[in-house]
Amino acid sequence: MNFAKVAPLLLLTTACVPAAEPQFSGSTAVVQPVRVSPPPSPSPTVEAAQPRPAAFSFAGELEQGGWIRGTVPGGTVEALLGAERLAFDAQGRFFAAFDRDASPATKLTARLADGRTIASPLAIAPRDWEIEHVNIARTPGGVSAALMKIRQPELDAIWNARLKETGAQGWRQSFIWPVTGRISGRFGSQRIYRGEPGSYHSGIDITTGTSGTPYVAPADGVVVLAADDFSLEGKLLIIDHGQGLNSAFLHSSRLYVKEGDRVTQGQHVGDIGSSGRATGPHLHWSLKWRNARLDPLLFTGPMH
Repeated sequence: MNFAKVAPLLLLTTACVPAAEPQFSGSTAVVQPVRVSPPPSPSPTVEAAQPRPAAFSFAGELEQGGWIRGTVPGGTVEALLGAERLAFDAQGRFFAAFDRDASPATKLTARLADGRTIASPLAIAPRDWEIEHVNIARTPGGVSAALMKIRQPELDAIWNARLKETGAQGWRQSFIWPVTGRISGRFGSQRIYRGEPGSYHSGIDITTGTSGTPYVAPADGVVVLAADDFSLEGKLLIIDHGQGLNSAFLHSSRLYVKEGDRVTQGQHVGDIGSSGRATGPHLHWSLKWRNARLDPLLFTGPMH
């Protein structure tokens, strides 16, 4: 197998992550299935018929904000990364990832059909994040009731979209940059206000200088949300890549796809803009696996 290298939400902006996740109202956050045509059935392969090794095999970026792809041991009926249950396909292939604030040690665990357990310890390298200390206090006050009346349905829609399972296979691909330009905001960067940590930047900002620049899908997937006018994100696109991995693109000036559409890597899906709460035209691209926020740069490699 080829494991080639590939690369809930703040009430004020989904481009940043608060110290504690917001609570989502149970009355509105109802998960709906995505209506898409089923992918073509794969042809039988020799790989599917061959027995798998009695150990985990994997490769990727074992650091905060990174990821791995691999294969579970033969005979596995349940697999975990730490306490997080993993999904794996008929050939035992899985995807897993590590949050920006992931602990330095975790492990993969497999429970086999015969009752045995196989564990594989993992060391997750820490990152030296871009931290700015500001000698001013954070702005006091919370979110107003008027804003929350608008914002809560948007948060629920984003939450539900990221829960959808579409069977997409983009997680198996080497990711590409959706657009090239100047990186104006890096994943994980954070301000400290007189010793009080602010929210960290949950994605990567790419600036091309003009509105209307096309951007493309970084990998195959299914559109699970195409929102036209969210208060903070503006025109927001979320693409599911399968196995719990998804991309979000904020502040677009135009979207060319709709919910339920299957997209292929390199397909033109939107144009860069400054919709929502943005200071200028740029593309904010973020990646999540389950509730872990990931660094897009670790999926694509340096921009050329």
